[in-house]
Formats: sequence, structure tokens, C-alpha cells
Amino acid sequence: MSETKVEVPEMVMLEILSKLPVKSLTRFRCVCKPWCSSFQTPHFITKHQQNNLHNNNLNLLLKRCQGNARDDIYYFSQLSTEKGQNFSVQHNIHLPFFEDCWYAPVVSGPCNGLLCLHDADKVALWNPSTREFKTLPQSTVQRPPSVDSTSFGCVGIGFDSQSGDYKVVRFVTNYFEENEDEGLMGDWNHQVELYSLKSDSWKEISVPGVQPYGSPLFNNYVNGFYYWQAIGDSDYLILSFDMVNEKFSALPLPEFGGSLAEYYLELLDFNGLLGAIVYPREGTDKSFDLWVMNGSWTKQFSIESLPRVERPLGFWKNGELFLESSDHELVLFDPSTRELKSLGIHAYRETMQIIAYVESLVPINGRSEREELIIRRPAGDASD
Repeated sequence: MSETKVEVPEMVMLEILSKLPVKSLTRFRCVCKPWCSSFQTPHFITKHQQNNLHNNNLNLLLKRCQGNARDDIYYFSQLSTEKGQNFSVQHNIHLPFFEDCWYAPVVSGPCNGLLCLHDADKVALWNPSTREFKTLPQSTVQRPPSVDSTSFGCVGIGFDSQSGDYKVVRFVTNYFEENEDEGLMGDWNHQVELYSLKSDSWKEISVPGVQPYGSPLFNNYVNGFYYWQAIGDSDYLILSFDMVNEKFSALPLPEFGGSLAEYYLELLDFNGLLGAIVYPREGTDKSFDLWVMNGSWTKQFSIESLPRVERPLGFWKNGELFLESSDHELVLFDPSTRELKSLGIHAYRETMQIIAYVESLVPINGRSEREELIIRRPAGDASD
């Protein structure tokens, strides 16, 4: 009896494939050339990302410094998200980009699975799922004459949904040296630069009337906008940047009943809305209030009096909260049981940053991790 050959329609096959992890799709690229082309289309990339978002398929990276000083080399640890694995370290990722940093390297994002890494004038994009890395070109934006030195900071990444472009915005401060002979006092001014992945170039845009500050502890990119804390003429506020129209605007801080001298305030993406987590600067027992902006600020919930914790690091799938303990260990708080679980992962104090990202096929026109000499080492044990 002859066998009946059943052909699966291409659209059905691509629908099935769009639900697979990036690692599997990378293997399949080598098997079937038509599939390889299909995986690179905007439609498939978007569908794959939407499936991951719908199923809440999150991956976890931990940025940390293992040494005895803040200026030791930073690296990433990929944490297991499998049930029962207790977020153990799968492997450690060492990036040459981190090896000659002037300061602690800052991570912005993720944005559709992409991370933006920056230190001083160096900026890079990284897709940890496809293992593609791209160092951005130096800016060609002109500096004012007689500039003595220039610094860069407050970098943000985002997606322009109208043009399909990924953009990076950063603030530049130009310093002018004091010259007593000419009667000039030391001074500075600001510029803002915007990078486009499509054009692979920087341009200058208008400077907002307020000045952002600080480095993000959480993901400050939310639905087409990037957010910073900022200071105006006489008060503190929130600065936002719209990736589509490339304009800045200002928002008030939540009225949490205290001052920023007494409390830390960290911005974050909370289920697709701008959130702010507020907690006291002093004390060994910490309470955390989460505020959410949905037309106006409302307090979402409070976590009362957690012992021996320093700071929050990020929320997990069911509302659990990653924290850094007073012993500089990664711990997980479950609000439903009020259990505080030690995860056995340590770092130098206040160097940990949790990055929860969705797998993505978004190309960045860069080079492979191997070409960039990025090393992934299997972890020796859970505390490696």
C-alpha cells in the first residue's frame, strides 16, 4: 500500500515555527533555505515576538561584578527560568565591551529583546537571543568651539512603530575651561543626540528644558516612550521621550508623601504602564510602594517591612520581586506567602541588575558574538 504524502500549508508551518525558541529556529535555518528567508521577514519576527509576549516567555540576565571593588570587570549571568531550577546560573557571559569601561557599564532596555549597553562615549546594541552585537558608530554631531571636554549619559533605547526603526537617545554635556586671562568662568552646555539603526547614524535634536539624571535600575522603556528622572528649575519630575515624533515632555512624580532626600524612586515598565517603586533610603527593614501611571498616578500596592534587604531589582511573572539582600545576595520575595527565598547568587554591593527580556529575532546589522570575542562559559555552580 502506497504511503499518502501530506503537505502542510506554508502559512500553517510558519505559524507553528513562530512559537519555537530562537535556538531551534537558528538550527532550522541551516536545514531549509526558504525557512531561513521567512525567519528574516518583519511579519515573522513580529509574530514570533507576539507569541513570546502572549505566553510570557521571559529570559533572565543578571549583570554583576564579582570582585571586591566596584570598578572590577562586569559580566552577565544567564539565569535558568525552568521550574524547579531556582534561577540557577546557566552560564556567564563576558563581553570585551565591559573590560575597559571608565565607569560601571549601564544597560538600558530591553526593547523588543534588544539591550543598549553604554559607558562614556561607547554605545552598543546586543540581541542576546540571536547572539548578535553591534558597536554604534562615533557621533558626527558638531561640538561647540572651545570645548575643553565632553561627557555622555542618560542613554535610552526605543522603537519607532511608524518607521519600524530602533533609536538610541543620549545626552551630551560640553565643558568649557576657565580662562582667567580672558575673564571666562568655567561653564558647560548640553546637546542631545539621536541614533537611528536604519541609517546607522547620529543626529542632533532639541534639548529639553529640564535635565535628566541617574542610571536606570529597571527597564525605563514603555510602549514607545523612554523615561528618566529629571530636575527642573525648582522641582523634580519625569522626562519622557516619544520615539515616533522625537519630542520630549514632562510628567509629575507620584505624590508619595515624602521627599527624594528620604526615599529612593525608581522608574520601571509595569505590565505595559509606567511605574515607580518608592522605598526608604535608611534602615535595615524596607517597605516598597508601587505607583502606576494610567492617566494619573495611583498606588498599586505596598510591600511592608522586609528584613535585611537593600534594594529592589525587578518583578517576575507572578508578582514576585527580586531584591538585593543586606549580604549582597540575590533573593526573591513572594507577596502571596511573604516568603523571602535566598537564591545563592552573590555580587559586589550594588552592582547587580536584573534584565527580564523576551526572546527576539530582531536583526541589528552587527556581528556575531564569536566575532566580537564574547565568551559564554558554563557555570561551575549556582553561585558562580
